[in-house]
Amino acid sequence: MAPSRKLAVLGTLMAGTMLFTACSGSSTASPEIQDASADFGFQESGFPIVNDTLTLTFSGTKSALAPDYNSMSLVQQWEKDTNIHINWENLPETVFKEKKNLILASGDLPDAFFNSGLTDAEIGTYAASGTLVPLEGLIEKNAPNLSKLLADRPDIRAAITSSDGHIYSLPSVEELGLVQFPHMMAINTAWLDKLGIPMPKTVDELHDALLAFKTKDASGTGKTIPLSFMPGSWCGDIVDLIAALGGVPDNMDHRIVQDGKVVYTATQDGYRKAIQTLHEWYREGLIDPESFSQDDKAYLAKGKASTENLGSFVWWEVKEMVGADRVGNYELLPVLEGVDSKRLASQSNNQEIARGAFAVTRANKYPAATMRWADNLYDPIQSAQANWGPIGETLQKDPASGLLTQIPAAAGTSEGERRQKVAPGGPKANTAENFEKVVAPEPRAAERQKIVEESYKPFAANEGYPAVPLSNEELQQISTIEADVAALVKQNTAKWIVSGGIDQEWDGYVSQLKNIGLDRMIEVYQQAYDRYQQNS
Repeated sequence: MAPSRKLAVLGTLMAGTMLFTACSGSSTASPEIQDASADFGFQESGFPIVNDTLTLTFSGTKSALAPDYNSMSLVQQWEKDTNIHINWENLPETVFKEKKNLILASGDLPDAFFNSGLTDAEIGTYAASGTLVPLEGLIEKNAPNLSKLLADRPDIRAAITSSDGHIYSLPSVEELGLVQFPHMMAINTAWLDKLGIPMPKTVDELHDALLAFKTKDASGTGKTIPLSFMPGSWCGDIVDLIAALGGVPDNMDHRIVQDGKVVYTATQDGYRKAIQTLHEWYREGLIDPESFSQDDKAYLAKGKASTENLGSFVWWEVKEMVGADRVGNYELLPVLEGVDSKRLASQSNNQEIARGAFAVTRANKYPAATMRWADNLYDPIQSAQANWGPIGETLQKDPASGLLTQIPAAAGTSEGERRQKVAPGGPKANTAENFEKVVAPEPRAAERQKIVEESYKPFAANEGYPAVPLSNEELQQISTIEADVAALVKQNTAKWIVSGGIDQEWDGYVSQLKNIGLDRMIEVYQQAYDRYQQNS
């Protein structure tokens, strides 16, 4: 049963200001949310949302390839439909990650966070401080599309509901079964053929192929890059290479589940062995030195350099990395046979139901209008466009099936690159049901589904950590610990691959992690996982 909500409308002396009071299923009542949407001619249904143009400021992340959002035709259409103009202060993810705490701690808050880039810990912290406001009352009153989704899908409601019963951020849903195995490693098969090398099937064979690329200068440029990657990237990390070299599956969080136990991979002896071997590869010139500093834009440009000089890489899609002209020169490597002749595919913690797509701050004077704006994106057609771009530009209706399908990208442009330039993302719901009734999976997604099913899932070596909502108390216990642990691991891993020294420094590193509170962090994740399993 949905919790009851109360709406108190103050008198005309308040200049149309409304006061929303939401009560959660818990005993904790949400703070009052004042709303002046009526000052702009707020409409409770239909379009426009307001009669007089309302300007809101949104902060958050965007793709490194994305232009100013207000230049996107889809965003322009949203403004035309709603009469709400957005002042976008969104930044590439790596830049926003450095600045978001300053933004949150400042007195100059945006009205909302779009593609928020906020972690669960940050949401918990800033919800407790009142910086982020509870949304369930606004959802019930002003979000019919989202309300229906949450009623039909209690699992989605559970995934975005805090332990105090409130909802502080809205979901982004894409149920294709792909994000669990995003780190796909490709190799230049044109170079393999040129040098008479068969497709590597073991990690030792990969090493020998990369060494041949380097020593024989496969590119003919004197600048051959045998292997490049992006540590910590959601789809560009060498987690399966670490698994092959050390026997420990890994992911960007270094937090996996095996046999019901939460394991921190970056303190396992197999991780140490893998990093030591990678240092040896680095000394041989097999690893791109820029791997530890490049962003998405620089990394993707590397595959499309004027002269082909990239031997192997990790990315979500080959074509997006190297372009249409070179895609035929590369193939995905199989999951490599490594330690003890095992083939281990690392499973990520990426979730198909993601929290944090949209959050409203206490600075927002127009939360009702803001929620109606966000709810428009939960219309199934709008969700499809938010994810892949506008109808007529990237999507078209198939007359036979009635589904929205992809318009092929222009020659020389990958679907992934085009998507980053025309699709703003944000709050949306492309559910498994909608993939049957509204929008067909992209051809590349359908192809990837087949690859995942046939080549990765059979070798899954761990479970991903599920979408477990931690309590505010748990988040407060581990938020600082987790940030410090992640920083220490990232810093040392890069240093050890480049400069070596892991064997001499390992014990001190593990002790330092324990002193920071790693054991307590894993204990909290374990108890939350156990609770989640019991309640599932």
